[in-house]
Amino acid sequence: MRIEQSTKSRADDMSGRLPGRRVIVGLVGKGIQKSRTPAMHEAEGRRQRFRYVYELLDIATMGTKPPPLAEIIKAAEVCGFCGLNITFPFKREVVDHLDELSETARAVGSVNTVVFRDGKRFGHNTDKWAFAESFRQSMADTARRRVLLIGAGGAGSAVAHALLECGVERLTICDTNAATAADLVGRLNGRFGSDRAEQADDPATIAPQLDGVVNASPVGMATMPGTPFPPHLLTRQWVADIVYFPIETDLLRSARARGCRTLSGAGMAVFQAACAFELFTGAPPDRACMQATFDAFAT
Repeated sequence: MRIEQSTKSRADDMSGRLPGRRVIVGLVGKGIQKSRTPAMHEAEGRRQRFRYVYELLDIATMGTKPPPLAEIIKAAEVCGFCGLNITFPFKREVVDHLDELSETARAVGSVNTVVFRDGKRFGHNTDKWAFAESFRQSMADTARRRVLLIGAGGAGSAVAHALLECGVERLTICDTNAATAADLVGRLNGRFGSDRAEQADDPATIAPQLDGVVNASPVGMATMPGTPFPPHLLTRQWVADIVYFPIETDLLRSARARGCRTLSGAGMAVFQAACAFELFTGAPPDRACMQATFDAFAT
């Protein structure tokens, strides 16, 4: 199998140079060829003397009929992977293929990190903490009376929980799938108290009331260009985007041109990668080094 062939050859090539144990992990998603995650993990792995290999398992490159998620996970296990990162569009689907969930993953309802250990699959969610940490460091002094969240999928659910824990008083959620948005609103109100979250079909109707806008949808990725929020509605709001390839999405570019304060997905990407590295290896990473690797890419 191609996964086995590539990981085995790369690990063998490294075996003569590094004395540490072998670590093979991967990222499962769609349209992820520009991800910076492999470089961050492998650079930190080399720094800590692991024989570290990070594979991209991109269904966009697997032909017209890519294998189902269950088969990809099983193949990774058989090939000796320590675990997998999970991204769009699988963060919710993967939950059904796991043995145990962390408390955060269970509360959020999505998983972005899977660890294989003792014959079991353990699901974790590092997205929530990663977004919250990035937000606290860069946007701690922003107004948070009413915030719009675009995207109610796996990443959106994690970001929604983080925003409410970071002090957003009222979170308005918009998603192209109204049922998904309604489900998330119900779960948030059940966890944080009634009326903390609400659903909106048309963000234009509430734009003047918003303190901030957060994009947690895949719109804006290199493979899905565009903006999920009408730029002409941006005035005084701060704007955050979890997309990081490209770093400056159309949404952030438009917001900055209108004088809005912005937060890119870079911080969240580095924080979640650092968390995942420790889950895979048991070794605390140097976040500054992982940040330096991330920053070394051309934007």
